Amino acid sequence: MPDAHAWARLPEQPALEVGVTVLAFLCAVRLARWSGNNPFLNPTLVAIVIVVALINATGVSYATYLRGAGFIQFLLAPTVVLLAVPLYRQTSLIRASGGLIAAALLVGMPTGVLSAVGIAWALGASQSTLLSIAPKGVTTGIAIGISEAIGGVPALTAVLVISTGIVGAIAGPAIQRWLHVEDDRVTGLAIGIAGHGVGTARALQISEVAGAFAGLGMSLNGVLTGVLLPLAMRVF
Repeated sequence: MPDAHAWARLPEQPALEVGVTVLAFLCAVRLARWSGNNPFLNPTLVAIVIVVALINATGVSYATYLRGAGFIQFLLAPTVVLLAVPLYRQTSLIRASGGLIAAALLVGMPTGVLSAVGIAWALGASQSTLLSIAPKGVTTGIAIGISEAIGGVPALTAVLVISTGIVGAIAGPAIQRWLHVEDDRVTGLAIGIAGHGVGTARALQISEVAGAFAGLGMSLNGVLTGVLLPLAMRVF
């Protein structure tokens, strides 16, 4: 029988946190499929709710959970690389859509930054909050680096990035239908630029074309924001 010390050390075992996280996400995916991919049952959102509920119920600190689940963060990089598969399959269509891609980035990137910062400023947000909000439109790894570079709060930026992605995945397709957008290239670019990784995962459920253009929009938006936003902060 395990002794009391073994039970006390159990929450610090990486396999436990990784297993709980993976199981929570699998349950969330099954729930989403059972509901017919209801946008309000987004797997990322549901998995977050499950994990937070378990952490609160067991009394395990978030720092302990994060140490154990860190391996999942490591896997994010190769997962993003897999987006190259739909991009490769849609190479000819992407080459023929250069003007559309450029226009989407030209409008989407500044709109994402200025609208978020402008609304927060109008509501009286502090300077550190404004700097943390500015990079919320790009994927987490890039956004945290930008936040550190311009003087934001990386932890707050991470929360805002995830929230933005979930909102984009839920609201993006609905807005596209409301606007009667039938071009999957436009749908993918809009969701990818506005909702980054989480939005791209949702776009892949729509079609491979939408997923490919979402991944491309997310990647290009991340690179451009990572270069231009710090430069803009130095100028202004």
